[in-house]
Formats: sequence, structure tokens, C-alpha cells
Amino acid sequence: MANVPEDLHYSKDHEWIRVEGDVGTIGITDFAQNSLGDVVYVELPKVGEKFEAHESFGSVESVKAVSEIFTPVGGEIVEVNESLQDEPEKVNTDPYGDAWMIRIRMSNPGEVDSLLNAAEYEDFTKGEEE
Repeated sequence: MANVPEDLHYSKDHEWIRVEGDVGTIGITDFAQNSLGDVVYVELPKVGEKFEAHESFGSVESVKAVSEIFTPVGGEIVEVNESLQDEPEKVNTDPYGDAWMIRIRMSNPGEVDSLLNAAEYEDFTKGEEE
């Protein structure tokens, strides 16, 4: 079973968001990194770029495939995890910690209410495994 922390919100695109005030920290889920296999490159946006909810903000390249990453909420990028440029494998080893990807100042914090909680995300991924 994939690791699904209770304190996060999840999208059906397999991203997670941790909300602190009006800033959300976003990364990909354990389920997503496991499906991708060994991550070899992460492409991220620049600080100051703006995105709508569910818009692609970058990509993750693994030995198997390249997958776009989508922001579960809209807003402006306030920080990017630069360490992933040199150590993309962190996505495989610590998807909910050191491998966070972006921090976004949410334009509408209420958008997180439409995302899945941990139990809903676990149910959703069970359907994808079959």
C-alpha cells in the first residue's frame, strides 16, 4: 500500500498539497513516484510564474516515461525546490518531504476543498491498481 499522509490534500492527477495559511506546498504522491519508477529529471517553473488550478507546471522524467505535473490549486509560485535539479531521485525516496516541488501562494485557498482527503485518495488509487 502506498504511503498517504493524513494531513495533506490530493488530486486525481496524483499531486499532494500541504496548506499553511495562503501558501501550498506541492509535490507528487508516493503512488505516482512508484508508478513512474526511478526519477532521473524534474522540470519545474520559475518563481513568479502564475498557474490556474489543474494546469501543468512542470514534468517528471523517469527511466520509464515523462509525466506532466499539475498544480491542484491556482496561484503564484513563491518558491521552487532547486535541490531536485541535482538530486531528482529524492522524488523516489521522500516524495512528501525533501522532494516537495513548488510552493504556491494560492489565489483561492477554497480550491483545496474540492481535493481528496487521504482516505478518498487511497480509495481512488485502489481503483487504478486493478
